[in-house]
Amino acid sequence: MKSAFLALLIDLRRSFGWLPGIVASILVLCAAVLMAEIVSRITTKLVLRIPGQKRGAFVRSFTLAMRRPARITLAIIFVATALPASGLSYRMMQMTGRGLLVLFVLMLGYAAIVAMRVLSDAYLARIDGKEDRDDILLRTHKTQVRVLRRMADILIGVLTVGSALMTFESVREYGLSLFASAGAASLLVGLAARPLLTNLIAGMQIAMTQPIRMEDLIIINGDWAWVEEITATYVVLRVWDWRRHIVPISYFLENSFQNWTHNSAALIGVVFLYLDFHAPMDRIRARLHDIVRESPLWDGKVFDVQVADCSAQVMTIRVIASARSAMQSWDLRCDIREKIILFLRDHCPEALPRERMAHVASQSGQDVLTAPGVISPAIDRPPPGSYTGPGAAPGM
Repeated sequence: MKSAFLALLIDLRRSFGWLPGIVASILVLCAAVLMAEIVSRITTKLVLRIPGQKRGAFVRSFTLAMRRPARITLAIIFVATALPASGLSYRMMQMTGRGLLVLFVLMLGYAAIVAMRVLSDAYLARIDGKEDRDDILLRTHKTQVRVLRRMADILIGVLTVGSALMTFESVREYGLSLFASAGAASLLVGLAARPLLTNLIAGMQIAMTQPIRMEDLIIINGDWAWVEEITATYVVLRVWDWRRHIVPISYFLENSFQNWTHNSAALIGVVFLYLDFHAPMDRIRARLHDIVRESPLWDGKVFDVQVADCSAQVMTIRVIASARSAMQSWDLRCDIREKIILFLRDHCPEALPRERMAHVASQSGQDVLTAPGVISPAIDRPPPGSYTGPGAAPGM
């Protein structure tokens, strides 16, 4: 086939004998590129006709993604094959062949990156399409695939550029002497690249050990932030008010931080109430139970009301309730506060905290002033039996 291809190009070159030599040679090479384009288009159309809902669809999408690098690579191969029939001088053939070799190596690296991205995207789409997927498992796979894909992009890019440069004799000799000597130059390069290498190695550790994942909720510098993007060298954190923190990836291996969604997105929210000692705990506890039970944000797992502490003025009530995510936990706590404050204001004003004062005479031996309203001011309580809403005591 190669001999027939060369014979065809030689005949074509002879037919252009009336043109200047360089022009005829360029036309022959352009004819080789045109043949490569025709072969590529025919092959692509045949592959796109492969039937199938799953495997056929993947083959078709993979073919479309690889179409451009495949066509350029095929054109390089056809042109390199056509060089002996182009009629170029030996020096021109050497220079053109060297350039084609560099382009071929670069296109192989580009094709490898595109293929790896297509395969990783297909894998993520497959696990994302499962209805019974575990959210933690999904975010784990997303983090590993994306971090390792970026690491592979960098590695393939470095190897591709290095391989292309090594095709030149002068660069190859310099590189070999540099690696053989391992002298001051390589030491300086290593020191200069230390931050980059540190973050690259940290990225590999992040992908393996998983201290953070995509869409994890963490606390950094006092802010709630979601992990929006993990690159090979830094992490993008999205704050609740849409600000972004750009943090070196090595930070998460060298510093402590809070990860609220490491094992599960569910959280237990806490609400503290500061009430007077006259607060009717039975009614308040019943009303809190109704508030939480009626809220769609509660996941139905954890709820409790306890007197957690007390001081000389008030007692501290701790309300705990679980939710499916951190944001739902926040909204649930806000809902609890709003509704219980409304209930206390309208139906249990005696439960609201008050300041207690006692006026004592300056001279010893005299009685404490106990005039009405001095020690404990009057409370505007609703008449008995006036409240029949949620949390009402029996018989009221």
